[in-house]
Amino acid sequence: MAEKIKCLIIGSGPAGYTAAIYAARANMKPVLYQGIQPGGQLTTTTDVENFPGYPKGVSGPEMMVELQEQAERFGTEIRNGWITKVDFNNSLRLWVNDQDELLCESVIIATGASAKYLGLDSEKKYLELGGGVSACAVCDGFFYKDQDVAIVGAGDSACEEAHYLSKLCNKVTMLVRRDEFRASKIMQERVERTGNIEILYNTETKEVLGNGSVVESVAVFNNKTKEEKNIPITGFFVAIGHTPNTEIFKPYIEMDETGYIINEPGTSKTNIPGVFVSGDAADHVYRQAVTAAGTGCMAALDAEKYLASK
Repeated sequence: MAEKIKCLIIGSGPAGYTAAIYAARANMKPVLYQGIQPGGQLTTTTDVENFPGYPKGVSGPEMMVELQEQAERFGTEIRNGWITKVDFNNSLRLWVNDQDELLCESVIIATGASAKYLGLDSEKKYLELGGGVSACAVCDGFFYKDQDVAIVGAGDSACEEAHYLSKLCNKVTMLVRRDEFRASKIMQERVERTGNIEILYNTETKEVLGNGSVVESVAVFNNKTKEEKNIPITGFFVAIGHTPNTEIFKPYIEMDETGYIINEPGTSKTNIPGVFVSGDAADHVYRQAVTAAGTGCMAALDAEKYLASK
């Protein structure tokens, strides 16, 4: 027998927990599945200084614990496990860990997106230590004020982030794997005109180097000449894209070509009645904790109106 749930929330980042807080306060008896990475991307962020209400800043994991406690205080049931299969043909049926079946009246997707990384052991090490590796210049750029940093990437996002960092940092070195950008002409010209951005074409990262606690330099090589060199830096930014965690919804939910869920403008509604989306699963532009939380609120309010109309 399928378990009947009034409001199911999939994901436990700022979007999921905010949706849970609003849904619980509206007596929607929300059940939230935390997913593979409880707390979402913020659990890999050591310091969050741009979320309103934390004047002294807060660590990412600490903030997520507080959001979870707030959601639980209003009656959200938070469960371990992740949704592995869905069937939205005639009803909203979902399966947890390929076993337990759920029959839901409403579903809020808050599965987020995963930043792409180069896959180097040293990159992973300093990312987990919070010692100088980041995939979000807007989130972490402030910590590298007046310092030298490097950024990997060749698309519009990489150019935007490099330009953003150039306003804070002493020098920004862009590592571009090919002999040209993938970015639009206007974005390419913007970084080329910025005096403290140096662009290294045909350049790949060999190793992120540090003292065991923080990043001190990056070893790179030219993939044409094979020349290697070390660049002294304190921050290493990766801007090679994100992958939205939406694969299981593809047969039913309308998405763009990269897998971001398309919502009805001005709402959190998807093309399936009763299914709503929040956070980075639909947002490839802002990708901030505060915007994710805002759309989590929207999704809960939209779900409440949907259930009331039934």
